[in-house]
Amino acid sequence: PFQQGQLVAPVVANLGPLEDLTLTPNPDEVEEVFTLPLAHLLREENQGYTHFRAAGRYGYTLPVFLNGPHRVWGLTAIVTEMTLELLVPGRY
Repeated sequence: PFQQGQLVAPVVANLGPLEDLTLTPNPDEVEEVFTLPLAHLLREENQGYTHFRAAGRYGYTLPVFLNGPHRVWGLTAIVTEMTLELLVPGRY
């Protein structure tokens, strides 16, 4: 599903109180900024998978995380899933 050879370097950090942050994302790349608590991501009802078709048949499956109107999918969901596996082994 994703190009071979992509290099992604996720950064996990404690940024302190979110209210104190001033974020200025590139509007051409980011429509909206939102947060999800770790406890929310670990609830099974907020986790799922999306199945994609390619050439008229099953192609591949990727994780998805739900939060009201927001949906974390694609490469962001893959990185989130890998991070959860590292942060809370046995719970995710």
